Amino acid sequence: MSFVRDLRRLWRTAGFRHLTYVRLLSQGGDGMFQVGIAAAFFFDPTTATTPGAIAAGFAVLLAPFTIVGPFVGPLIDRWQRQRILVVGNVVRLALVGALLVLLATDAPRWSLYVVALLTLSVNRFLLAAMTAGLPRVVDAEDLLAANAVLPTLGTVAAAVGGAVGGIVTFVAPDASDAGLASAALVCAGAAFGLAAWATVLIGRRALGPEHPLERLRLVAQVRELGAELADAVRYLRARVTPFHALAVMAAQRLLYGLMFVASILISRHVLGDPDRPEEALGRFTVVVGFAAVGFGLAAVLTPVFKERFSRHSWIVLCLCVGATGQALLAISSAPWALLGAAVVVSFAVQGGKIAVDTIVQHDTEDRMRGRAFTLYDMAYNVAFIASAVIGGLVLPGDGYSRPLMAALVAVYLVAAAVFSRAPRHPSPPVATTPPTPPSAAN
Repeated sequence: MSFVRDLRRLWRTAGFRHLTYVRLLSQGGDGMFQVGIAAAFFFDPTTATTPGAIAAGFAVLLAPFTIVGPFVGPLIDRWQRQRILVVGNVVRLALVGALLVLLATDAPRWSLYVVALLTLSVNRFLLAAMTAGLPRVVDAEDLLAANAVLPTLGTVAAAVGGAVGGIVTFVAPDASDAGLASAALVCAGAAFGLAAWATVLIGRRALGPEHPLERLRLVAQVRELGAELADAVRYLRARVTPFHALAVMAAQRLLYGLMFVASILISRHVLGDPDRPEEALGRFTVVVGFAAVGFGLAAVLTPVFKERFSRHSWIVLCLCVGATGQALLAISSAPWALLGAAVVVSFAVQGGKIAVDTIVQHDTEDRMRGRAFTLYDMAYNVAFIASAVIGGLVLPGDGYSRPLMAALVAVYLVAAAVFSRAPRHPSPPVATTPPTPPSAAN
């Protein structure tokens, strides 16, 4: 199999191997953490019982990072990315500890949102650093294979972590929402700690950037980050292909987010008893497990077809596959339809993401790559918030609407038709404002 062959070849590279350890542990912890906050925020029968309440929860968790994140992310082009991974995972471990204390003391819900927000914000920062550093540890000709193998292994690790988090909720001694959340969060904290330890195996300068700024005056740098981010937008638009890739990724994320919100509600109201949070959470964990199958299939098949399809053509094909998976939910809300859609749509989303990652990495210079993936994360979060808000407005109380599911099929097909006409080759690099030199920053 191409996936196994690519993994064996890439595994010979120490930098890729060590980055894989970090990604698996980090994203495995992400899955456990997401189950923990899902138990606390979305499967407590006393809260988040409507689409609007779930939309508000997602907005509270993601909107502030969408605003603050762009002013932090460009530091990926300034600081050693290996240091970001070490410190970031240690910070997440500390935040999980704080969240456990808040749950144990029955703290106000807003305080839980704040700590969860900070943890998720660090998570997106770490993923951007790993993605921006990947071209530094693999050869250019192996970049597509690495983008198929590493992010997908991470996504599968997150799904496995979610499954582990779901399992420990069933053996948790406290059946309350706080008890369910705490069991998964303890596992997440352990994974974050191991991820920080594994990062030490990576050389300090192995992930770049080429010319980091070791000392920064924070206030002076923050004043320039907004201008640099705007410069990055102009750069990506001028390069054309990365800009269009980000746009189609955001469209896919919005469509997937709508299905995600609907899946939470269907798991609670259609497949389970809304007054039994452990049952609803267990059913949703099964849905996540089936989604992991789709992510794994994308990792296997994307490299197989790389000689037959260009990256752009593969994205168009994935959008059409996503329409097919979404059509299952337009037919029925039965378990077979939800689980089948989870596999097919997840395959489409991950397959498209692999190609988008490769386009952005390949067509963006290293000096701009961190900022490009900051914009990537910003679009990712905005699209997910938009999907939650739209879901809150249009989804019924039980999460299932046949007309809405049919409309999503049509949107997938329209997106495929539009992107099929997008340019295939980037324009020549354009001059941009470089990061402030060290002498000016001190």
